[in-house]
Amino acid sequence: MSTRVFGILAAILVGAVLSVIATMAVLSARNPGPVATVTSPASDVSVTASASSPSAPSPTMGPLPADPCHAGAVTYCALNPAVTQATIETTICVSGWTATIRPPSSYTSPLKVEQLAAFGYADQNPKDYEEDHRVPLELGGAPRDTSNLSPERGASPNPKDSAENSARAEVCAGRATLQQEQIAFISRWLAAYPGYR
Repeated sequence: MSTRVFGILAAILVGAVLSVIATMAVLSARNPGPVATVTSPASDVSVTASASSPSAPSPTMGPLPADPCHAGAVTYCALNPAVTQATIETTICVSGWTATIRPPSSYTSPLKVEQLAAFGYADQNPKDYEEDHRVPLELGGAPRDTSNLSPERGASPNPKDSAENSARAEVCAGRATLQQEQIAFISRWLAAYPGYR
């Protein structure tokens, strides 16, 4: 089996695992009920969530992963170390905060062209894409880390932007944790682009 095929299969498996993890974590946080756990042998990640304490470990289950951007040796995104659950009130929950950290187009435009070629997109016209953050800045994504940036088809704003704003509102209102929404975005991104590695 070639390295590329193995990488694609690994990405699909990790995407499926993260999707299940994100769904269970978000549903458990939003709907009180029994604690749910998902353990993935592929990534050795164990996630536990409950409505009263979404990220607290239980006696039999582990906590949410400290860094949801990594599954084994694979990096899917990057987080901004300045944004944590403890700092959301002074970072992502402050109106206009993301504008202070968003990279300029002089950085993202050349990166978009480079990534379109590197990722082998059939349509190489950069005007058909925006360079987007896999974990949105609104949820603590790293602004300039290339592992958190990729070309996304369509202009800005797009439907993903409103989903980012809704997720941020959930975190800032205390209805979901920062990690839960980060994991949800990562799993949705992997599901949309299963060949990514």
